[in-house]
Formats: sequence, structure tokens, C-alpha cells
Amino acid sequence: MSPTTPSGEARGPVATLRRIAFLMERQREETRRIEAFRNAARTILPLPEEEVRQRVEAGTLTELSGIGPSTAAVITDAANGVVPERLVELEKTAGPLATGGEELRARLRGDLHSHSDWSDGGSPLEEMAMTAMELGHDYLVLTDHSPRLRVANGLSPERLTRQLGVVEAVNEHLDGAFTLLKGIEVDILDDGSLDQTPEMLDRLDLRVASVHSKLKMDAAPMTKRMLGAVRNPHTNVLGHCTGRLVTGNRGTRGQSQFDAKAVFGACAEKGVAVEINSRPERRDPPTKLLELARDLGCLFSIDSDAHAPGQLDMLDFGAARATEAGIDPDRIVNTWERDRLLEWASARL
Repeated sequence: MSPTTPSGEARGPVATLRRIAFLMERQREETRRIEAFRNAARTILPLPEEEVRQRVEAGTLTELSGIGPSTAAVITDAANGVVPERLVELEKTAGPLATGGEELRARLRGDLHSHSDWSDGGSPLEEMAMTAMELGHDYLVLTDHSPRLRVANGLSPERLTRQLGVVEAVNEHLDGAFTLLKGIEVDILDDGSLDQTPEMLDRLDLRVASVHSKLKMDAAPMTKRMLGAVRNPHTNVLGHCTGRLVTGNRGTRGQSQFDAKAVFGACAEKGVAVEINSRPERRDPPTKLLELARDLGCLFSIDSDAHAPGQLDMLDFGAARATEAGIDPDRIVNTWERDRLLEWASARL
């Protein structure tokens, strides 16, 4: 049985390892186990095909750093034209992650919220871009965290400047086939200001503003805090607005309290999109708040908030929720083609 892609092309050892990791991430399997497959792919990627073949025949793959018995078995199967049993089982999970939003999901041109290993993501930004391309995206906004979020290795202005150079190099290599857009998930500070210099924010294509600290702040100061961020001309998207967690290995967390009518009204007035966060542990905003934002005339973005390549496919969940809420697709900014998106994102600057 030949390890092939859906189009019938042969799938080599690196592609097989990447596919296994991708499907494991979609199923939210243990990060440590997923990284074993991604690390093995990174190890053999630069090696000549003949060297990999020789090591397969000699049984010496595990002498390479980053390759253990399980990943060596996968490489051996793939090199010999056999689909590894692990991939056979995972491919059974490869259908849509949610039903009801298929038509809207097909209209999404990109994703406005993603993380790489520059902050708290698990993979290089190049891997995130490659996976987004494979999913059919036209663009992906890279939104690693801002400096105050030290637990997530947030980017100082200096590190963000270096990252922008890498993004430019990636786009030069892609030559217009796909665009990795320059972005940030910037913390909304206690006083409603944004956790990055205005000069750096000016250099970005798009900015997601989110609350990550003091989530139990009283409703009045939290409302003032969020309104300050929404009214800031650098803010394009209000990220996971309640901060709640409804399931997952981080446990659960109640939603922040704020005057949703005031905050969403300001979003509608200023042209700030309310994020429909597609991560199943968030489901943010909750349904009643999503419907309120709809009724107040807000724009939306359906985002994966991906911290690993396979999580980019979680847009299925957000598309299903938006469809259930009856939101007009043209009010969802990542159904827009890239130039329209960029024009909107820069309009208030």
C-alpha cells in the first residue's frame, strides 16, 4: 500500500511525519508526542534521500538526534512505500471537525490569529505558513504575543523587528503564491492601552487586541479597559473577548464581566471585528454575546488562535457557530480577499 496524498502523489518520510503531526494536532493529542513527529521531520529534512535510504536499510535511524523507535518505524514504512499504521488510523479522523458551517468555511480566505515558536506556539512560522497554504488559505496573519505576556515569551520591539524581517524573507520566497501577514496579539493593559509601541504597531498589517490578565476585574473597569482598546486606532480585532475556558487540559474558567452592549457598540462604530475564536476550549464569545454583536452590526473574524499547524484547521468550529448564528458572510472579514482586508485594517491609522 503506497503512502499517498489525497491527489494520489507519493508521500515521502518527511511529508508522512508532518501529516501524522497535523492530524494529531487536530485531535488535540498530547503536545510532547506530537513534537516527536515534527522533530523527526526536521531532522531528516536536510538529509540526502540516499542517506535516509541507507539508514533505513542499516537500521541506524535512531542514531540521529530527534528520532526514536516510533518515528524511525514511520520513516522506514514511508521509505518502503507502506502507509504506517499510525497514519492509517489518524486518516479516519481527517473529515470536518464540525458540521453545519461547510459553506462558510469554504469562503474563508485566511486566518487572522496564529502563533509560532517565536512566542508560545510550537512550530516555526515557516511551518505555520506552509500548513496554511496546504489548507488552501490565501493569507495567514502571524500574531505572536506582546512583551508583557512573559509566560508566553512575548515579543519585545527588538524581537518583533527581527521577526518582521523573517516574514519578509518568507514572502519573498513565496513570490505571491501566499502571503504571511505581519501581525500581533497585543495585550490590552489595565488602563486600556496596548502593550506595544505605537511605532511598532504602525509597521504591522493587522493587530488583534486581547485581555490576558486580571480577567476577574469588576465589570465597570473591565468595560473601560476594553473600550480603551477598541477606540485605539491600531486595534483591528477584539480577541476572545470574555477569556473563558469551557473545557481542555487547562481546566475551566468563567467569563469576564463587562458591558457587552457598550463594547460591541464601540466595535461596530469603529469598524473593529469581534473575534469568533474557533478553539473548542474557548467557544468565545458565548452564544448570547455572539448574537448581541450580530444584532449591533459588528464585523467578525473567524480565527483559529492556532498554536500549532494542525490547529489551523479548527476554523471548522468557528464557521459552524457563525452559520448557526446567521451571520452574513460578508461581515466576516476573513472572507475578504487580501487587499480588501489590508485596506480595512489600515483605514483608521
